[in-house]
Amino acid sequence: MPSIGRTLALALLATGLLSASAKAADPEPFRIGVCYDLSKAYTFATPQVSQAALDLADLVNMKGGINGAQVEVIVRDHGNEPQRGIECYSKLSREGVFVFDTLSTPVSLAILPRAMKDQRILMQSLVGRGDAVDGTVFNWVYPVGPTYWGQAANDIAYIKQLHDGDLSDVKVGFVYFDYPFGQEPIEILKTLSGKEGFELILYPVPLPGSDQASVWSKVRRDKPDHIISWMLGGAHVVASKEMKRNGIPMEKYISVNWLNEVDISNIGAEAAKGLKRGTNVVGGQDIPLYKEIMTELYDKGKGNGPVEKTRDVFYNTGLAMYSIMFEAARQAVSLHGHPITAETYKAGLEAIKNFDANGLMAPITVTASDHGGGGRTRIEMWDGATWVPQTDWIAAYQDVVWEVVKESSSKFDGK
Repeated sequence: MPSIGRTLALALLATGLLSASAKAADPEPFRIGVCYDLSKAYTFATPQVSQAALDLADLVNMKGGINGAQVEVIVRDHGNEPQRGIECYSKLSREGVFVFDTLSTPVSLAILPRAMKDQRILMQSLVGRGDAVDGTVFNWVYPVGPTYWGQAANDIAYIKQLHDGDLSDVKVGFVYFDYPFGQEPIEILKTLSGKEGFELILYPVPLPGSDQASVWSKVRRDKPDHIISWMLGGAHVVASKEMKRNGIPMEKYISVNWLNEVDISNIGAEAAKGLKRGTNVVGGQDIPLYKEIMTELYDKGKGNGPVEKTRDVFYNTGLAMYSIMFEAARQAVSLHGHPITAETYKAGLEAIKNFDANGLMAPITVTASDHGGGGRTRIEMWDGATWVPQTDWIAAYQDVVWEVVKESSSKFDGK
């Protein structure tokens, strides 16, 4: 009996040691700090994007995580207030988080110098400094996706295509919110106007965009051939009503990427026919990743929010943004193994080549010098029922865009 007892004790001890060893071998979770405006200015998009992030994290974990490491998306509200954004960043940094996303230009601008100093990764797709694509200066900042400068340049390339390559007798109107977001493409548009010979007419819109009557009366008198619009949310609806009142065809309107299915519904599916937008993601639900999330999560009652929120291009935008972040983590582990650190994650980002998340978005290639991934977008047109691509994925006038990027980034003093 004593011999049996000793054998049993040794067996239990061995089991315990094996169990402890297995636990010790489990890689640390990979965590992303999602400091978003969930209560004020950006709520037209942040619920859909954060829901997509949580859904994608759940799907990744169901498949075993990142080479065995579970992923965590930690969502916090900063109300679009820079100080609250800094507090979110600081608190999560103390807890060991080293990858952050803000989806807010004011908050991104506030966090950027801290992230650079702390050597933490700041993702800032579609927000923040356009010149942060210059990885030789902003080595810890990754605005993966098109800058507003690149989007505007691609819009002009599309218009040039419509005019058989000759813009010399073309008028382009630029209707924009009269604050930094809306003003950002002006320098690029002026440069391209000089290069291509088109006439550029500026139409500033005072915030919040609810009063556009005088702007569109002027557009009616000036008769531009095309109208590029840099506004958000309900301002598109106001613009559509003023266009109708002034007899301006919807076909002339090309929106920045911030126009979604809610806006189309509020304009009216039929009334919006011919409206165009620039985008770096595919619209609609005929996307493999979207279908997989529906099957694995929503059909089983495990989604992270209302299914209605998923039928929105901003949900697809969220899937694209976080597909990139998780792909970078996979690349980091492939290159350097576990645990993922800020340094290995940075290497993972810069190892991404021609990644499109299985047809979800424009292919991206991130390098040490280009943190934007190439800047491709395409133009889509609403046909009354769905979005129809009008171009391939393009990244036009890169020489002009990068000249502006380099001129701006050279002035960065770390603050």
